[in-house]
Amino acid sequence: METKLRLISEIAEKDSKCKFNNLVHLLNVAGLKECFYQLKRGKASGVDGVSFAEYEKDLDANLLDLAERMKKFSYRPQPVRRVYIPKSKGKQRPLGIPAIEDKIVQMGIARILTAIYEADFLGCSYGFRPGLSCHDALNSLDKIIMKHPINHVIDADIKGFFDNVNHDWMLRCLKERISDKSLLRYIVRFLKSGVMEEGKYYKTDKGTPQGGIISPILANIYLHYVLDLWFEIVIKRTSRGIVEMIRYADDFVICVQYKDESERILVELRKRLEKFGLELSAEKTKVIGFGRFAIENAKKNGQRAGTFNFLGFTHFCDKTRKGKFKVGRTTDRTRLRAKIKEMKDWLKAVRNTAQAKDWWSTLCAKLTGHFQYYGVSGNYRAIQRFYYMSVKLVFKWLNRRSQKQSYNWESFSTYLKRHPLPKPRIYHNYYTLYSY
Repeated sequence: METKLRLISEIAEKDSKCKFNNLVHLLNVAGLKECFYQLKRGKASGVDGVSFAEYEKDLDANLLDLAERMKKFSYRPQPVRRVYIPKSKGKQRPLGIPAIEDKIVQMGIARILTAIYEADFLGCSYGFRPGLSCHDALNSLDKIIMKHPINHVIDADIKGFFDNVNHDWMLRCLKERISDKSLLRYIVRFLKSGVMEEGKYYKTDKGTPQGGIISPILANIYLHYVLDLWFEIVIKRTSRGIVEMIRYADDFVICVQYKDESERILVELRKRLEKFGLELSAEKTKVIGFGRFAIENAKKNGQRAGTFNFLGFTHFCDKTRKGKFKVGRTTDRTRLRAKIKEMKDWLKAVRNTAQAKDWWSTLCAKLTGHFQYYGVSGNYRAIQRFYYMSVKLVFKWLNRRSQKQSYNWESFSTYLKRHPLPKPRIYHNYYTLYSY
């Protein structure tokens, strides 16, 4: 399957108008087996309760049966199991957990779609693409603002994007590159498979469930046609001055040189998204004065320079040691509070289940993971704060295991010397253009 997908990618790159047919045959037993072993182990089960390990016990027979049903079109995806994960400000985000068999097929379809569309996606798109990450998007944003005369940023937020993707428009987007009716038929079945929540079945006439393996690539395809191409062909060509966009999945910002252009683009953006069943959040979408002159302009009006959030960071106007403008960033306060709370809840839960030596390596991994993501240029104070807060929480909950205090600060410091925790450090340097 991997060899055939590479061939498809080469054809897609050479011929931008090529439409691909006879794709569903890639989802044979061998191809499905590859997809199975690309799934992550230990993930939650779907509505049927079948786990990865249980399906693997009789894998060959299960995959043979699945492939046969797919040939006969008797295979139908099961409803996804809906769960909720906490968001900021007490809100919850719905996640759809597919059954293990549906995850296998979704993985196969996602690989096919990626092979075809990766050649089409534009440079402004970073979300869920091979070889690209959040930090690549943040680095590009930094370079755009620093290299160009950017004075305004449109901080845009699509309201409930994954819940409002129009299925008819989604199918029209897919037909731009795919003529295999069988594959399209299965994609539609996944889109309309429905949701199970607290034992009740709900139809899905629109949207792609967050949590599904196929959802990220479908989101990228949808926004490629709805947003990226429109921005590149229409907005950039008709705008005065510099206009650039950085998009990570449904999260994007637009950098603009002139204020009147930013206001016009925002009006046009609302109209464009409305045409495709999407809506900008009135609360979260705004035009912000941001750039070299933002601080001085804000002072004239008796205000503070604007800030915007993108990919977990609050971006603000900062200065180098020589007093020159630079893009500053710090961990979004809401995210930082949530991460500290997660650490507190985890330590509270494990303190009496095992000795410290048994969960210490997990604690180290959690700290390292936080530093690897949030350890970017200019954000040392925020990751240092997370480190100190985590150390205090460890000290607190080690002493809450019984009525007798286990450590004082002196003995705890000695313990940390013998079993050191990862220290905060900068993993991603974006300040390559700055002269201090």
